[in-house]
Amino acid sequence: MTAAPDPILYSFRRCPYAMRARLALMVSGTACELREVKLSAKPGAMLAASPKGTVPVLVTAEGEVIDESIDIMRRSLAQNDPEGWLERDAPDLIARNDSTFKHDLDRYKYPERHGSDALAHREAGLEVLLDLDARLAGKGQLCGAKRGLADMAIMPFIRQFAAVDRTWFDTLPLRHLKPWLEAHLESDLFKAIMLRVKPWSPGDPIIRFAAPQRTAP
Repeated sequence: MTAAPDPILYSFRRCPYAMRARLALMVSGTACELREVKLSAKPGAMLAASPKGTVPVLVTAEGEVIDESIDIMRRSLAQNDPEGWLERDAPDLIARNDSTFKHDLDRYKYPERHGSDALAHREAGLEVLLDLDARLAGKGQLCGAKRGLADMAIMPFIRQFAAVDRTWFDTLPLRHLKPWLEAHLESDLFKAIMLRVKPWSPGDPIIRFAAPQRTAP
């Protein structure tokens, strides 16, 4: 019998939504065919699957299309969750991240695009960072001592916020959030999902996105 094809993941390396989807797919051991997208030239196959044209998009082996990153995370973890990420979910924190914090992040990073006051939105975003810093105090992670869904869903956006003006960010009194962010960015998991590949075109060789094989102890 012919093995079923891997799901297809349309992704963009630097997109925080795509990052968090890749994090969950990797930790759950969900192998995919990775198709890197050039945002200025989105492939027709992706647009046919998801006309809204945003990444990530996961097309399952059965043809189901999942085009919301948090749904890709929860779906892959529901199938296999070796670290118990679903036990450390925080829907309210994730919803705030995806709404008000993302709103301020975009207008801080791209004020010319939005006609916004970058510093005002930076200060609004900082309020969220201070709240997360307090939450991390004494816990290490957002929902306890171990990384979970909340950490992985939010961390890529904090990474993006920090990178807008790293000199300013480094002056902030975020005693817990800064080491939390750095530890996740230096983790083997994060490094594994940040592979560099050229944008996909029809006919290209398949690039398999999968967790490294573990050797027996």
